Amino acid sequence: MTIRKVAAIAGTAALALVLSSCAESDRDDGGGDNGGDNAAGDNADASDSTGGEDAGSAASDATFIFGAAGAPTTFDPFYASDGETFRVTRQIFQNLIGIEPGGTEGVPELATEWTSSDDGLVWDFAIQEGVTFHDGTDLNAEAVCANFERWADQNEAGQAPSGAYYYGNDFGFGDDTLYGGCEATEEYNAQVTVTRATGKFPMVLSQSSYAIQSPTAMEEYDANGIALEGEAFVFPEYAQEHPTGTGPFMFEEYDNSAGTVTLTRNDDFWGETAGVGSIVFKIIADENARRQELEAGTIHGYDLPNPVDWQALEDAGNQVLIRDPFNILYLALNPVADPQLEDPLVRQALYHALNREQLVTSQLPEGATVATQFIPDTVSGWNEDIAAYEYDPEKAQQLLEEAGKSDLTIELWYPSEVTRPYMPDPQRIYDAVKADWEAAGITVETVTKPWSGGYIDDTQASRAPAFFLGWTGDLNSADNFLCAFFCGEDNQFGTSPYPFHGEMQEALQAADAEPDEATREQLYKDLNEKIMSPEWLPGLPLSHSPPAIVVGANVEGLVPSPLTAEDFSTITITE
Repeated sequence: MTIRKVAAIAGTAALALVLSSCAESDRDDGGGDNGGDNAAGDNADASDSTGGEDAGSAASDATFIFGAAGAPTTFDPFYASDGETFRVTRQIFQNLIGIEPGGTEGVPELATEWTSSDDGLVWDFAIQEGVTFHDGTDLNAEAVCANFERWADQNEAGQAPSGAYYYGNDFGFGDDTLYGGCEATEEYNAQVTVTRATGKFPMVLSQSSYAIQSPTAMEEYDANGIALEGEAFVFPEYAQEHPTGTGPFMFEEYDNSAGTVTLTRNDDFWGETAGVGSIVFKIIADENARRQELEAGTIHGYDLPNPVDWQALEDAGNQVLIRDPFNILYLALNPVADPQLEDPLVRQALYHALNREQLVTSQLPEGATVATQFIPDTVSGWNEDIAAYEYDPEKAQQLLEEAGKSDLTIELWYPSEVTRPYMPDPQRIYDAVKADWEAAGITVETVTKPWSGGYIDDTQASRAPAFFLGWTGDLNSADNFLCAFFCGEDNQFGTSPYPFHGEMQEALQAADAEPDEATREQLYKDLNEKIMSPEWLPGLPLSHSPPAIVVGANVEGLVPSPLTAEDFSTITITE
């Protein structure tokens, strides 16, 4: 067997202390223009001031109150696809493979090491010993395999595009599934088989959706009992009240009326004890209200402060920690929702009508860049030869006339009650695009819905003709971006009516299955060129931007993550 071995660690909190001082230099080596001097400099200052203390040695009963932009959709990360859910669940759960604090690379977590067969089809995971779930169940190979089997054994609702969203994209269901089986070959060795070689395995297991959960609790509270009622998902008792992991915090309660989620410290955690006794996620939909509560001292931090407020927040003594950009904002076009979009001339016209340079400079923070393709330039497979589409409203009008659509009317959707790392102010971005399109003679019909109140479900179900969405990478992989957007017959861009759909699916599969890294990189470069060609152009990549997270002056130990995957167990609060 070809051995790919990684040293074991005591826990993610301990590793955070080791890596916090070197994370910036690692990012500078591969950050290109995306990171920029602003991001690197601010992260350096933040890690110097907040990363120098062992959270376990400074543990207290303090409560860390975080202002959340929205409510979690569920407390079972397997059925989630949104950042507000993952922010909560990553404090409760752990994965076989973790992500280095402050970076994007995989590190051991519940697996201490892993080895693969020469053909990449059989993987052995050595499981960390001495770990228990929050309900007292032991972590062992059988528990790990129970999770793999649970993921694959989904009912019709679970297999829906926005049910087990990540699993459907990464592994798939039915005859084409990537999952081949899991066997506990020893008490602490789980052997996982995949049906084909793929560049994403095993690092895909670092994603929050593949957190390892207690098989006892999942069975007792019917974890797989997800159901569809009309267009809405109904989650089982497990996902609402009993999420059970191995992490540094345990689920306490979700008070819907108060808009709070409470987690308490797991004093039996196998790694470093968390630095605070509890975390309260206080749901505050309005960004201005979150800023006011931070200024008043009623919360200790919040994510995605508006870039126009960064300086004022720092001047008031707060810490604005700027992450390196590892994301993309795009304008999706879906011909299933509007057959007019099947015409490539219409899609080209919509793109040429956008002044993206002005959008980036006026609506996004310093360090944001115009996107030329659907992956950041730090990901292998980014094609430096692809030029940005020109802003040319006259050409847009000519293309619409050629298509017989000089009076084009289109619905443009944007989300309310949310800010995202790639989209700090959805309405202002919507207003800018709407103005550009109207200047080119396009009639825009406005549709807005709450992020967790219909927007995600409807856009994923091909009900929106044109809509804003984005992606923060889960791992450093072109497949993690491109497959999330374009894989499958019912992907979010609705590409199945296009004549190139079959070729696109084959190209996505071929690039992912290529074992040679250099060849795989070239395949993705070629694929990115095709995606951005006038003949394909299924959507409009807009920008990459460096998001920030802000905490008060009395918060120490937070390591900002390019993946927005912060671990709150390293936090301490001083007087």
